[in-house]
Amino acid sequence: MIQAADIREWRNRDVVDPKGRKIGVLEAIYVDTTTDEPAMATVRAGLPTRHHLVFVPLDDAILGPDYVKVSYVKALVKKAPSVGMDDILPAEAEEAVFQHYGMTYQPGAAGERQLARR
Repeated sequence: MIQAADIREWRNRDVVDPKGRKIGVLEAIYVDTTTDEPAMATVRAGLPTRHHLVFVPLDDAILGPDYVKVSYVKALVKKAPSVGMDDILPAEAEEAVFQHYGMTYQPGAAGERQLARR
């Protein structure tokens, strides 16, 4: 798991799937708002003229010398909910990201977001 102190260090590193296939480049980290621990990353993917940011969970992520290996296959990540390069994840779209990966979505008691960008 990526430690909170290492977040900025891993920006712009390649993100690869369990078989080492490049998915894209790590753009940003989203932390779980209840624990302040890294939970998701956005990965810059797509063609150079049509980049977008896809979300991938960081559970069981492994850090290498120049990459971050996630535990999800490239095909699944490429189909994940995405946002434009200059956009942020709307609060109402958070649940779809979790559902895409078969994860439970748990907003705060007062409806607070589960994810916050760092």
